[in-house]
Amino acid sequence: MISLSPRATALRLVAKRTFTPSLSQPILRMRYSTVPLAYDLHEPAKPSVDNPNKNSPIVFMHGLFGSKKNNRTISKVLARDLGRSVYAIDLRNHGDSPHDPHHNYTAMAADVGDFIKQHDLKDPCLIGHSMGAKAAMTLSLTSPSLISSLISVDNAPVDARLESDFARYIRGMKEIESSGVTKQSQADSILEPYESSVVIRQFLLGNLHRPHHPESQVQKFKVPLSIIGRALDHLGDFPFKDPREVRFEKPALFVRGTRSRYVPDEVIPLIGQFFPRFELVDVEAGHWLISENPEAFRRAVVEFLSPKE
Repeated sequence: MISLSPRATALRLVAKRTFTPSLSQPILRMRYSTVPLAYDLHEPAKPSVDNPNKNSPIVFMHGLFGSKKNNRTISKVLARDLGRSVYAIDLRNHGDSPHDPHHNYTAMAADVGDFIKQHDLKDPCLIGHSMGAKAAMTLSLTSPSLISSLISVDNAPVDARLESDFARYIRGMKEIESSGVTKQSQADSILEPYESSVVIRQFLLGNLHRPHHPESQVQKFKVPLSIIGRALDHLGDFPFKDPREVRFEKPALFVRGTRSRYVPDEVIPLIGQFFPRFELVDVEAGHWLISENPEAFRRAVVEFLSPKE
């Protein structure tokens, strides 16, 4: 069993008391063309016979500049521990998924919704970190019948200013592309003035690859930098503004890092209005809590998705 911190438990109760009934279930007005999403499937060696939801897979979504490979290890662990299949996907404009000029949460949610339908996934649980969390929340509010539960990792259903670091990363990555680097060490030297952390630089440079041009060894980024750069001003936004108009009435887990600023105490009541059946778990970590404290994250997810007595 995971014990919520006293602070987390108290906040959960406050959020539930401030719940406002839904008035209607709106359909988002914009409809974007969807793209087929690349994915890795991690299947359990022994599907759980004790889990009544053993046929309910997990769809795992990464954050900005991430990809399915970032969630490979934790996906395998969750597949093992829960006896469920885990689909780690690349969101649009990331990893091996197609590029599209529209990069917003409505479009990302539509892609994931189509992915669920195309793969005939029954009652999946959505797990999303950061950008992936807002995409998951958007889909859960847009098409709640498609999914069984939601796990939002260090993000909240609010408009928030995106940290300036991301714009700085884009500038550094564009300089790398214009320099025609052939080695990752060259790219790292260019990126170092933009980001001092070796760990973050390695994460960003994980997007480098050699396009299929036999005559050239030049490395490029899989992420379309111009598209992402134009989208940055809106990636802190959340498509739904009024919790009186829409809500997700199924189980939801919000996991936040104790050293992160993405889910401050002030937004907890609003989470409860959009997601009245939510639980909150604090993990001793920063924003990148899945990699910083994977065991605490694993325990939180397994406890939430395990059958309740």
